[in-house]
Amino acid sequence: MDMAPADEDERAGPGDDDPGDDQYLDDEYADDGYPGDQEMAAEHDEPAGRGPGAGPWDSRERYPQRQRVDLGSLLIPVNPDQEVQLNVAGEQIVAASVTFSDSALQVQAFAAPKSGGLWDDVRDEIAEEIRGAGGQSRLAEGPFGTELEARVPTEPGGGPADLQPARYIGVDGPRWLLRGTISGQAASHGELARPLEEVFADIVVVRGDHPAPPRDLLEIQLPAEMREAIEEEMAQAEERGEFPNPFDRGPEITETR
Repeated sequence: MDMAPADEDERAGPGDDDPGDDQYLDDEYADDGYPGDQEMAAEHDEPAGRGPGAGPWDSRERYPQRQRVDLGSLLIPVNPDQEVQLNVAGEQIVAASVTFSDSALQVQAFAAPKSGGLWDDVRDEIAEEIRGAGGQSRLAEGPFGTELEARVPTEPGGGPADLQPARYIGVDGPRWLLRGTISGQAASHGELARPLEEVFADIVVVRGDHPAPPRDLLEIQLPAEMREAIEEEMAQAEERGEFPNPFDRGPEITETR
């Protein structure tokens, strides 16, 4: 499965430098907790890309109850005809992907300032990186607001014949940004994209109330059942004098390079 450029980055957009220590005290993202329910309702009734009663959802608001896999910062809906995979770089999980037929939706959640609007900046940075890599992109209006329709190289330095379609979508929520990349046939065929759009709209983001600089990746964790299975497997391997890599596990985990 080909992933579009920059999706393995652990920050919201390309070319980001860590802010200085003084910026960590900015009241835009200081650790002052979530606003109360009334304040949240007043400030976030209709964040960009969301309408009343529509997702993606914040974990502290009411959202439809259904089966979802718990990945820590992301609760992703589970459907029998879709597969959830984890993308790792080194030993860090950097994204989750939902595959459907020959298409995929890769998702990441990032810390964001209370003022919102991070997606506008990140979208511009993604477009700039695509141009630098020899690809093409344009702004378009989609179900979640303004997005990027792009054609991206499958290999660094590839020519126009190597360009593949991709869609970059994003939603600003309360102190978080949920970013998604649709690749495969669904990136250029609206009817094929709808199942993946429905997944994106039904994701619950668990921001937590810990301080984090804007653009930092919110931690993605292995599901509890998988963690237990890996721990048991590693314990058995150690008894045999073996030391396996915990990320070398079957098709449910894929490595992003």
